[in-house]
Order: sequence, then C-alpha cells, then structure tokens
Amino acid sequence: MQFVMWLVLVVMMLTFLKSASSQSEIPGCSPADRAALLGFKAGIAKDTTGFLSTWSGDDCCSGGWEGVECGQGGRVNRLMLQSHGGVLMKGVLSPSLGTLHFLEIMVISGMRRIAGRIPDSFSGLTRLTQLVLDDNSLQGAIPSSLGKLRNLQILSLSGNRFNGQIPPALGNLRNLLQLNLAKNLLTGSIPQAVGNLRSLHSLDLSFNMLSGSIPDSLGQLQNLTYLVLTRNQFSGQIPVSLCSLVRLSELSLDQNRLVGRIPAQIRNMKSVSVLRLGFNKLTGQIPESMAELHSLWNLNLSRNLLTGSLPDAAFAKGLPSILSIDLSYNDLDLGAVPSWIRNRQLSDVHLAGCKLRGALPNFTKPDSLATLDLSDNYFTSGISSFLANMASLRTAKISNNLIKADVSTLRLPGQISALDLHSNRLFGSLSRILSRYMEVVDVSNNQISGRIPEFVVGMKLKVLNLASNKISGHIPDSVSNLAKLEKFDISRNQITGTIPASLGSFVQLHWLDLSINGLTGRIPDSLLGVKALRHASFRANRLCGKIPQGKPLNIFPPVAYAHNLCLCGKPLPPCKSKMKRKMGH
Repeated sequence: MQFVMWLVLVVMMLTFLKSASSQSEIPGCSPADRAALLGFKAGIAKDTTGFLSTWSGDDCCSGGWEGVECGQGGRVNRLMLQSHGGVLMKGVLSPSLGTLHFLEIMVISGMRRIAGRIPDSFSGLTRLTQLVLDDNSLQGAIPSSLGKLRNLQILSLSGNRFNGQIPPALGNLRNLLQLNLAKNLLTGSIPQAVGNLRSLHSLDLSFNMLSGSIPDSLGQLQNLTYLVLTRNQFSGQIPVSLCSLVRLSELSLDQNRLVGRIPAQIRNMKSVSVLRLGFNKLTGQIPESMAELHSLWNLNLSRNLLTGSLPDAAFAKGLPSILSIDLSYNDLDLGAVPSWIRNRQLSDVHLAGCKLRGALPNFTKPDSLATLDLSDNYFTSGISSFLANMASLRTAKISNNLIKADVSTLRLPGQISALDLHSNRLFGSLSRILSRYMEVVDVSNNQISGRIPEFVVGMKLKVLNLASNKISGHIPDSVSNLAKLEKFDISRNQITGTIPASLGSFVQLHWLDLSINGLTGRIPDSLLGVKALRHASFRANRLCGKIPQGKPLNIFPPVAYAHNLCLCGKPLPPCKSKMKRKMGH
C-alpha cells in the first residue's frame, strides 16, 4: 500500500515537472508587440470603455489585456476592441499598430471619437484578414496602400468621416468577401476595378455622396449576395448586367437619381428577397417579369415616376413570398387596392398617393398587417371598423383623404402605437381614440369638437397633434401624466383657461404650439425647465404679463408671442413700470 502511495506521488511529481517545463517553453508577449500596443494606448487621451486600463504588466499574452490575443511565439494575432452603448475612446490610431506583423484580425469599432487618418504603416500588416474600423470619427482619404493587404477578407470602414474617392487599388484585394464603406463622405464614382473582386459576397456603399453611373463591371461579381448603394447621387439607368447576379439576396438602389425603366431582365435575379428602388426617377410601367421573383418578400418602388396600371394578373399568380410592398407616390392610377394585395397575408402595405378612391378596402387577412399607409388618396368612408381586426397593427396612416366619420365611433386594435388621420373630414370627440399604448396621434386639420380628454398615468404618448379642429374647454391638469411627451400641438382651436404649470415637467418636450386659441393668464415660469424645447408658439391668445426670462423662452422670435393681450419682456419690448405694478398686485 505504501509502495502504491509512493508511486502515485512520483507520477504526480513527474506530471507537475513536465507541465512546468512545457509552460516555461511558451514565451510571453513579444516586447516589440507590447511596445506597439502601448503606443496605441498612449494615443488615446480618454477611455471610458475601461479596456485599456487592463493593459498593464509585462505579458500582453496572459489573457489579462482586454481584446488582445496571441499565437505562437508570443506574437499578437488579434486585436478586438468593440464598444456598444455610451462608452467611447478619444484619440488617434497610432502608427505603432502597423508593426504588429503577425496580426490577423484588427477590430476597433464603436469608439465614436477615435479621429485622424488611417496610418500608412497599416500597409505592412500583410497577414491581416479582417480590418474593421466602423463607427469612429476617422477622416481623410482611404489609403490606397490598403490595396497591398492581399489576404484581407473583410474591410469595413463604415460610420466615419472618410472623404475623397474610393481608391481603385482596393480592386487588388482578390480574397475580399465583404467591403463596407457606408456612412462616410465619399465622392466620385465607383472604380471599375471593384469588378475585379470576384470573391465578394457583400458590397455596401450606402449613405455617401458617390455619383456617376453604376458600373457594368458590378455584374461580374457573381458571388455577390448583398449590394446596397442607398442614398448617394448615382445617375443613369439600372445596368442590365446587375440582373445576372443570380445569388443576390438584397439589391438596394433607393434614394439616388436613377432614370429609365426597370429592366425586364430582373426576372433572372431568382434569389433576390429584398428589392429597394424607391426615391429615384424611374419611368415606364412596372415590368410583368417581376412576378417571377419567387423569393421576393420586400418590394419598394415608392417615389418614382412609374405610370400605368399594375400587372395584376401576373402578380396574382406570382410573388409567392411577398410580405411588404411600397408603391407610394408614383404616377400610378390604381383606383382600388388590387385583389392580389387585399387577399394576401402581408405585414406592410404602403399605397400612399396611388389615386385610390371610394370606401377603404377590405383586407381578407388583416391580422398580419403591422404597418399600413393609405395617405394622400381619395377615400371617403369605411373607417369606423376598418382597423378593428388588424390585431398586429402598430402604425396606420390614412391622412389627407376625404373620409367623413364620427371619430368617437372609431374601433382601434389594442396594440396600435401610431395613428395619423390628419386632413380628413372627421368630427365628434376624442373620447375613445387615446389609448394607453398610443405613442403618436395626429388628428389635426379635421372638424373634431368637444374637450381634450383626461390623461391617465402610464400613457406612452410622445406626439399629440390636435391642431386645426374645433376643440374647446381647458387643457386638463392630467396632461402632466404624459411624461414622455415630445410634441404637443393644440393650435387653431377654441381652447380657453390658463396654461397649466405642469407643462414644465416635460423634460423631453421639443415642440409646443398653443397658438390661436383663447388662453388667458401668464406663461408659467415652470416652462423654463423644458431645456429640450426647440419650437414654441403662444401667439394669438389673450395672454398677459412678463415672458419668463431665460432659455429657452427668451430666445424664440417675437412672432412666437405676438397678438396677445399684454405680454412683455424679451423678446418683446420691456414691461412698463405701470404694468409691473399691476402684475405685482
């Protein structure tokens, strides 16, 4: 027994010695790499992430240095610093990072206030496969020298302030899978050399100031699944070559200056599920061949110059996956909502400005609808129970029609959060329209009467626009229960009484319009506490007394206080001494 115990102890000792020996063979952090990291740390003047506070001690490979990982020989191969939320770093990218010659992945994103240029030394990071510098404040031109990083698979520089042109040298990155330069200040055209990136899966150049035509060479990127050129200044026609991208899942060319017709060859894009061509100057009819896009679930052709009727017969048989459709603000004359839209289980229907007439349509599967926009048409009736069965509805816009109805008979689904019925012919009282879950209500420019209803604790209203109606009575004191209110507009009504001091409790309020009513008394000093206020109007009431002196009230223009009984003080003329004595009494 003692021999066995002795043998166990010997084995344990040998195991310990072997382990200690193997540990001693693993080198610590390379001194050169440690110096490079500390050079980056020295270039950061402020760090609220707390990451760099962990960068202490001799061994940067021990696991204690946040965001740093090492490979063989104690060489740093990964630097990953990602921030989410309100934390940030302020400083610059140190050129010393370019001496991390074994680095394979560099991610420094979401720091918001890392500024300056990308150092030229980064061209020496030849092992790099991922360079992600999103959501900082980097500026200047994108260095052409990044074209030397031949192993790069991901290059993402979105959400910065880069300007100038896209360097053609990026076309040398033949292994690149993802190129994201969105949300910068880039100008010029897309280089033809981008067509050399035959391995590319994702290209996002959205939210820049790029111009010129979309190059035909993009049609050579046969592995592309994601192409987003939204919100630039591209002109010319949609290249037919893009229709050969059979693997493409999303094509977003919206918010540009594209002209001409939608190519009939679009039928070849069999994999496309998201197609956004809105906010351009496209003309002609919507091609019948679009019905053959069997994977398409999101179609946005809004705000173009498309004409004629829809290919209803083809669309009724095709588009089996469609869930979201936006045809708003073209020159389409639909007359009625097509049956292939009314009879489908859709989540989003946007048909604003489509010259629709008569009674509101009967959706046969209303429970799936989440957003609905039928604004700027010629509907006249049918609103009372129209929304009642739309159990998933969150947003409804039926503004600027000819609907005549008693708003107090309106039946709303329980979870609706935004309702826009402005500029119709609605009448009656607001007694049933303001539910606990409502965040946005706009019933302005109607013929609604009665009083402003009481507001209960816990209401989520952010926007309440009752302007240009026939509402009378006082502003209820319970308005103080609208703790999240951002916009309050009751102008052009017949409201009387005083302005409640409780309006001063709205810390998020940025728009307040009480103009053209019959309000009396003084403007309460409590409104000086609404620091977020950017627009206010008290004009054309019967208010009197000194305007509260202080921001924001005394920085609004005089017109905001004009045509009252006896308001005075900045920005109006000073109060007279007689007036002061009267106000004192």
